[in-house]
Parts: sequence; C-alpha cells; structure tokens
Amino acid sequence: MPKPNPRLKLALVMASTFACQAHADEITYTNNIIVLPEVEVTERADSQIGLADSASQGNVGQAQLKYRPISRPGEILETVPGLIASQHSGEGKANQYYLRGFNLDHGTDFLTQIDGVPVNMTSHAHGQGWTDTNFLIPELIKTLSYKKGNYDAAAGDFSSTGSANIQYFNELPEHSIKFTGGSFDYYRGLVTGSQSAGAGQLLYAAETVHNDGPWTVGNDYQKFNGVLRYSKERGDTRWNITAMAYQADWKSTDQIPQRAVNSGLLNRFASIDPTDGGASQRYSLTGDWQRQTATGISKFMAYGIYSQLRLFSNFTYFLNDPVRGDQFAQPDDRWVSGFKASHGFYHQIGKAESETTLGLQVRNDNIHNSLQLTQAQQIYATVRDDQLWVTSISPYLENHTEWTDWLRSTVGLRFDGFRFNVADSNRAENNGDRLDGLISPKAGLVFGPWAATEFYLNGGLGFHSNDARGVNTRVDPATGLPTDADGNAVKRADPLARTYGAEVGVRTAWVDKLESTLSLWWLDIDSELLFVGDAGSTEASRPSRRYGVEWANYYSPTQWLTFDADLSYCKARFRGDDPAGNFIPGSIETVVAAGATVHDIYGGFFGSTRLRYFGPRPLIEDNSVRSKATLLLSALVGYEFNKHWTLQAEAFNLLDSQNSAIDYYYQSQLSGETAPVNDIHFHPVEPVSFRLSLTTKF
Repeated sequence: MPKPNPRLKLALVMASTFACQAHADEITYTNNIIVLPEVEVTERADSQIGLADSASQGNVGQAQLKYRPISRPGEILETVPGLIASQHSGEGKANQYYLRGFNLDHGTDFLTQIDGVPVNMTSHAHGQGWTDTNFLIPELIKTLSYKKGNYDAAAGDFSSTGSANIQYFNELPEHSIKFTGGSFDYYRGLVTGSQSAGAGQLLYAAETVHNDGPWTVGNDYQKFNGVLRYSKERGDTRWNITAMAYQADWKSTDQIPQRAVNSGLLNRFASIDPTDGGASQRYSLTGDWQRQTATGISKFMAYGIYSQLRLFSNFTYFLNDPVRGDQFAQPDDRWVSGFKASHGFYHQIGKAESETTLGLQVRNDNIHNSLQLTQAQQIYATVRDDQLWVTSISPYLENHTEWTDWLRSTVGLRFDGFRFNVADSNRAENNGDRLDGLISPKAGLVFGPWAATEFYLNGGLGFHSNDARGVNTRVDPATGLPTDADGNAVKRADPLARTYGAEVGVRTAWVDKLESTLSLWWLDIDSELLFVGDAGSTEASRPSRRYGVEWANYYSPTQWLTFDADLSYCKARFRGDDPAGNFIPGSIETVVAAGATVHDIYGGFFGSTRLRYFGPRPLIEDNSVRSKATLLLSALVGYEFNKHWTLQAEAFNLLDSQNSAIDYYYQSQLSGETAPVNDIHFHPVEPVSFRLSLTTKF
C-alpha cells in the first residue's frame, strides 16, 4: 500500500475530528488514492487539529446552519467568529460588515466567494469592495470555509482581515418546498431539489421573497432568485456548470439624524426622503473542473458575471441643495470575467512529505458607473460618469510540508498586477491608465499536536486595491479645479494599499467535548478606507494599526446539545499624530456571539438561541462621540413530524432592544434648519418579529 501524501492524511484527521459516521475499516484505496466514505459534518469544524494552518481558520456545515435563526442571507457570514453583518438601509442593499476592528462598510478588506467566485466588486459606485450576498440561498450551502488574516496565498484583493468561501451542494437528498410567512408582510417561497440527468446530477432552486419591514415607508423589498447546476463525477475527475439569476427592487430606509428623533419630528422607523430606493440584478455562469490522482490535484474554474445596480440615497438631506434636496444616484453596470487555475503536486523534501501548489488567477471588470444628482429619482445633474476597466493577474506559489509529526510549515508567495483605466469621464483630466503590482509573501508554522493541542505562528503581507476613479483623479469632478471644496489639493490615491499582518494562536480539544481556539493578532494598513457621508462611498485615508484577541469555543456535552461562544476585542488607531485625533471612526472594539442548539430530541424537536453583542465604537477621530452598544437575542424552534413535514418558528430581537444597527457622525441639514448640524445618524435594529415556516420533502 502506498504512503498517502500529507494533505490526504489531513483529510483523514478532519474526518475523525468532525462528528461523522466514518469508521477506519471503511477506508479504501483506489488508484493509490485514499477514498473516504460519505461523512456528514454535524459540528463546526474549529477543531481542525492536524489540518488547519492557523488558529483563526475553520469550516461550518449545513447541519449547523439549518438550526440557526437567520433574518437575512448576509448573516450566514456571522458564523465566522467575530464577524457582524448589519444593515443601514433596509433590505436589498448590501450588508454592513464588522470584523477585527474594522467597519468594513459593504465588504472592503474581507473577501467573500461563492464556490470560488469573488463577490466583492472593485471600483463600485457605492463603495470599494461592495459585497452583495442577497442572492445567497442558505439551504444550498454545503460548507462555509473561513480563514482570517492575510496569510493565505490563494486569497488576494480585499482579504486583509480574512476570507470566506461558501460552497453549494452538487446534489440534495430530496426535493423540498418551503413557505415562510412573518411580521411586517414578510413572506418567502423556496423550491429546491436534485435528480439524475444523464450520467450526472441536476440541482435546482427557485426563491421569491417579500419584506416591508417596520418602516414608516415600507421597504416593499421584492426578490426573485434562481440556481441551476449540472455536475458529474467520473473516476478521479469531477466538474460542474452553474447558472444563477437574481433580481430585486426596494425602497430604502437610510440612516436618520438623532436630533430629529429626540425632538419628536420623526419616530425611529421613519424616513426623511421617501423616494430613496434601489434595484439590482445579478446573472452568472460558472464552470468548475478538478482532477485528483495519486501524484497531485488540478483545478480550473472560469466565471462570467453581469451585475447592475440602481441606487438612490440621501444622507445629508438639504445640506447641499436647500430646494431640491441632496438625493444622489449611483448606478453601476458591469461585466466581470475571470478564471482560477491551480496544480498541486505531492513530493518529498528529504524525508518530509510535502505538497506544492502553483496557481494563476485572472479577473477583469468592465464597469460603467456614475454619480448623479437627483430629486425623487429624477436626474438633474451629473457629477461624474466613467467607463472603467480594472484588470488583475495574480500568480502564486504555496508549499505545505510536514517536517515531523509535531511540526508543519506553510510558505507562500503571491504577485498581484493591476491595471486601472478610466475613460470617457466627464472631466477629461480624470481619464488615465495606471499600472501597479505587489509581491506578498506568507508564512506559517504549526507545532503539535501535544495532548490534542496545536500552536500556530503566522505572518504575511497583503493589500487592498483602491477605486480606479480615485487612482486617476486629478481635479474635483464637480468643479474641475485641482482643489476640493475645502481647498485641499486633489491627490491621486495609491492604486494598491499594502497591509501587514501577524498572528499567534492555540487550538485545543484537550478538555473532553470542548473545542477552543485563542489567537492574538496584529494588522497594519497603509491606507484606511472610510465612509464619506455626503458622497455615499468610501475614500482612502490615513495609515492605521489594529491588534486584538479572539477566543472561540464550541462545547458539545451530548449528541443533541451544543454550546458556542466567541469573544473578540480589538484596539484600532490611525498611525502618526494628527490634531483631529487618532481614533478610527466606526472601528468595532468588542464582539460577543453565543448560542445553544438542541436537535433530534423527543422524537423530532430542535431549536437554538443566538445572542449577538457589539460594543460602543468611536464615531469621530478624537473619540468625543461614541455609539452605544447593540445587543440582540434571537431564537428558533421546530418539530420534524416525519421525513416529509417540518414546522419551524423564528423570533428576532426577543428583548425588543431599541439599539442601532449602524451609527455614523457627520454633518447634515434638515428642511427648516438654517445651518448644518453635526450629529449622530443611525439606522435602528428592527423590533421584535416572528416568522413561521412549513417545509415538505419528497
């Protein structure tokens, strides 16, 4: 029998670490490849002893996700310890994300992928790294794999705080129809299933959602969503083709000023500009192929995406135009295409088992976006209108070596070359073409296991790209002058902003049935991206530094009961001295997420509770204005009558907290006010609400 390569050995460890159904006598070899029996992951895979490259790496399976109360698809990412998914504009718009001391806005510095296809959008009209996950269908998720930190050579742009890859099933065990109804005119219909087609499997899903929310001006959010996948496995080769289609429209409920609520002018759920809103579309086609042999594994994936957004927002009300108001439009149309190819081969370094992977990633975004001044969604002026091309080519090399039974190493090297082209701008001075590239080394060491405990040391360089418009801007797009409204010289942003990260951690399963990880991390960034209220987008800012601690725990005292608790604390500051102060507006400091889950008790009952806390945050550089903390408690309870029928109820914000989902501090002016006012602008969390779901399977 041949000696298995180290990564296949790790697969064996993973199978034994998870709560699975595999047994040693069921393991076979085919063509010198280890073949594992089908396993069902029922727990969170934080205890990847013998597998993980860092303490802040893990997986989540469908068996955990299905017991989790989820009010919107983006909350799936909250299974990443320390990550918060919020919202500042009602449904339809991309979520707001927090992680490791960042207000990530709509996705900057955290890379999200669906089956390897990047979701983050570069040079987006509303914000760099725009991550709209509303097309995600939670019931189709097979696993969510996450890696925090910039230590993964396969992850490039936007991955400085980490990355997540969500993988869909290729086939489902049955067909199902699910209907959900709930508070605030919420309803959802979902049909899923798969069946044999030729020599492969055809998976399908169709979804429709409506949600008004508690707002004075209802969201009237309407979503249509569909997935079609054909997959096939033959011998050591597997491939699939996936088509997705998503369309939605909504009325926005943007943040409102605290003074308007304090004075009684507005209630917490009111809007100032009832004509704010949006519509989005996303269509994609993806092909994925891989082949694994006794000597290595080859992968190739290609994708094409068309996306469109029409977004109308008003964050400052009557500050800039006391007559028509400050509403603006940010349309974004783009074609995204790209591919990923890699080949990993198994070999030896001396007597040590090793795997080396060579990879290449190419992406091109062909974008047309604008910034337009509008009143009730009617355009009356164009600030800028641009045709953008952003192209990246990224080869990388990564090596995993098992030197001894207590020492593993990972080293990687990645190059990212970018081209930022702006043409057809309404200011010819802002047209241009810039090239930039960075080399990013990565390294990690794993010591152990000893007493079911491993120790990790990781470090690496990363980056995020900046908006192509900012990279090429030479004059103010509104005035044509080389200075902005405050008289400051217009400066072109650096195309690529370097990040530097390191982490030390420990992972242990020494205590019976308890899995725990602890990590201390640090991250420097050469150019912070901050939200700008009057522009409704992000802009490059000063260099910054963050460091913190994360503690994740998963305890399963019985087969039917599990507890989890994740705690994160971070300190974030701008580097250097500035009279304005060194606190980073919106930087999250404390996150606590905890829950308990029961399943398969008393003949079919299941349920869970989730507590989510994110603490006060500085809203201005001198820390003189801070947000309040937010605490939310949600629950799910259900009963599986038999293999065909399941009834489930969900409750959100059970404490009916009067907290904020997001807080900003900036200048605005209401109708009737004679001068601008600096104030906190907030979007409230939704009040207590309920949903009831009935599922039939056949």
